[in-house]
Amino acid sequence: MNVYTGKGDNMETELFGGQKIFKSSQRIETYGTIDELNSVVGLLITKLKHDDIKDDMLEIQNHLHAACAEVANPKEDRQPLVKPENVSYLEQLCDKYQKELEPLTKFIIPGGSDSGSLLHFARTVARRTEREMVRFSTMSTVNPELLKYFNRLSDLLFILSRVANKRDGFVEKNPKY
Repeated sequence: MNVYTGKGDNMETELFGGQKIFKSSQRIETYGTIDELNSVVGLLITKLKHDDIKDDMLEIQNHLHAACAEVANPKEDRQPLVKPENVSYLEQLCDKYQKELEPLTKFIIPGGSDSGSLLHFARTVARRTEREMVRFSTMSTVNPELLKYFNRLSDLLFILSRVANKRDGFVEKNPKY
């Protein structure tokens, strides 16, 4: 099977079911951003020193593939692939990892170790994904669990950035105003 087909050279792409749409459509922007986030998480995994976080990120990559497939399917009667249990999974991880941290009382500057910095970067891409999902929801029916999922995922990535930095011995810095 060839990777290139030339079919997309006319500014269109084909969705599940054969429907063609412009590559600039909000649907394509949304699942393209999910794909970008999944790639950032893949890069992040290569830098993680913490096996528990790495294992959780691998599971999240599977969720992101499901989210991408769900958004790419234009059928209104499609089955949701991201379910309440996926959101619950993220909430459980947030609760688990939050226990390692001191309460946050000030804003922090993103950065720190390679792992912490990449987790911060993934968080910003997750936030952008959430914004794209909200835009998409104004023009198409969207599984509400998708909106919840990306909101929780960005929270988890923030928590994990702090955990990784703490474990790696980096002290969080606060902005100066």
